[in-house]
Amino acid sequence: QVQLVESGGGLVQPGGSLRLSCAASGSIGTILNMGWYRQAPGKERELVATITSGGSTNYTDSVKGRFTISRDSAKNTVNLQMNSLKPEDTAVYYCNYKSIVFGVWRGTEYWGKGTLVTVSS
Repeated sequence: QVQLVESGGGLVQPGGSLRLSCAASGSIGTILNMGWYRQAPGKERELVATITSGGSTNYTDSVKGRFTISRDSAKNTVNLQMNSLKPEDTAVYYCNYKSIVFGVWRGTEYWGKGTLVTVSS
């Protein structure tokens, strides 16, 4: 089993920056994918960014050039640096973990409880 705990959320003005962190503990493998999702009030949860064990990343179009996902395998953490924040970025941000076996995801995943990011003047 894997436990995920997010931190770093808060209130920030438009144009500001925040850095989110996700700490993983438990039965952590060496081959895995991790990502950040977000959910705004009244909207569906959406993918923000993902990163593989090999360091490959991808982002949703609305955050490209502003957000950066990174990982530190030695510390079992994944981070999301958010710059040039906009009011539409306001949401609860969730950390996601997927275990990979022989190059295939078999459906095992874990979620954190979320951290709130509010962008407002």
